Amino acid sequence: MASPNTNPTHAPASAPAPPKFSAIINYEDPYVQPLILSALASALPPSSYTLITTPSQLPTPSVPLLQFLPYELLDFDHMLNHPTISLGNAYIIRKALIRKHYLSTTIANWVTKHPESVLKRHVKPAVDFELDYAEFLDEALVEAFELREGFQRNEGKEPQEREWWILKPSMSDRGQGIRLFSTEEELAAIFEEWEAEAPDSEDEDGDGVVGSGSEDVLQNDSTAASAMGKEKDYIITSHLRHFVAQPYIHPPLLLSPSPSSPAAPRKFHIRTYVLAVGALRVYVYKPMLALFAARAYTPPWECGNAPDDLRAHLTNTCLQDTGEREGSVSLFWSLPDSTPSLDTTSTPLSSPGAPKTDGAERAWKEIVWAQICAITAEIFEAAARDMMVHFQPLPNAFELFGLDFLVQRDPTNESLDAYLLEVNAFPDFKQTGVELQDLVGRLFKEVVEVSVKPFFLGVGGDSKEKVEVAGTENLKCVLDIDLGRR
Repeated sequence: MASPNTNPTHAPASAPAPPKFSAIINYEDPYVQPLILSALASALPPSSYTLITTPSQLPTPSVPLLQFLPYELLDFDHMLNHPTISLGNAYIIRKALIRKHYLSTTIANWVTKHPESVLKRHVKPAVDFELDYAEFLDEALVEAFELREGFQRNEGKEPQEREWWILKPSMSDRGQGIRLFSTEEELAAIFEEWEAEAPDSEDEDGDGVVGSGSEDVLQNDSTAASAMGKEKDYIITSHLRHFVAQPYIHPPLLLSPSPSSPAAPRKFHIRTYVLAVGALRVYVYKPMLALFAARAYTPPWECGNAPDDLRAHLTNTCLQDTGEREGSVSLFWSLPDSTPSLDTTSTPLSSPGAPKTDGAERAWKEIVWAQICAITAEIFEAAARDMMVHFQPLPNAFELFGLDFLVQRDPTNESLDAYLLEVNAFPDFKQTGVELQDLVGRLFKEVVEVSVKPFFLGVGGDSKEKVEVAGTENLKCVLDIDLGRR
């Protein structure tokens, strides 16, 4: 009699294949967390991963691990000790991009070495300085030559004839601490006002942690880490110390927040989501946002630095009251296809690989999109090649950044130029709002496809290299360089 074990109809079922990797997903943001989980479920087979809460739950140290966490919770030691099987959603060091005065240095160094760089035309040169107390402003500006020269040129001029500047604390976020000025006296008055409004002690507002922590932690768009009063817009100057001043961009392109709205045109900036993968590929997410100021635009010389006055200039929706936010966030590609009295031609960009114009009219949004892609590629390459101490991409990491751009209409020929304003780590996605949450959801799906899936699973029939370079329909690869890090 044949043994039952030899009967092919009774062969034991094979055990299911173990998951290919474990994942810790805890973004600590109720707006984003479900979008990440949905993106993983949509792009990956359910059996390919298992969710855990800490690295200690890994069955063995050799099990691949994905971390999708806030910066300060990431286990970078695990990433560094297991570079081929551990993937995290942030680089350890990236202050060359996300700290305003470091970004200024990054751009200045690159433009000096590459005078034909697209950054020379599409970034307003910033002047950075350090200041502990208002009384030392004269000393702080000793080497701020461009700023002093601007003050001299403004002497004796009427406000509307002056060069205007915008002051930004380097460690602030969400538009806090931004002020406008045109003379040294106005700049001094800003710092004196902050000192007068600040509490007598550091802990009066219960904010005893101000000024502590890693510099790369503090400059997150989604976690306010600036030395601000919680209810008042004052600065504790001695805590922040680093400030940048940039020429104010005037006149900006002005549009109505809604095509059907009769409201006066407003200033807006473009929020662009950028994905950096490994060391180093950079992708730009084509669905972009237009974030409008709360009030109709007025020139800087017609307003003061009171909060109500600045609402015409600040396009950060987190500074707006609930009623003012309605309609303040729009899809960039849904903006009007034409603007009043605008010649939609633009001079060619000087960056290698930048699109060339032949004098034929092109839609202004396509012009701006092409400029944003060229600027993004060059700023990341500048940081990676010239600021290697302060920007260190890891081959087993990826990170989403929020880049802000402002479009200026050239008053001489009405052409358009997009200017890079700043780079934010851990973008504050919830400012997108519920109505446009699908845009963020699709972004995370693209992130999983481009960065997570190839790292752990490969890419099926296509070569890994092909997908990594080409990106997707909405994630355009604008930079692909090998920094020699393995």
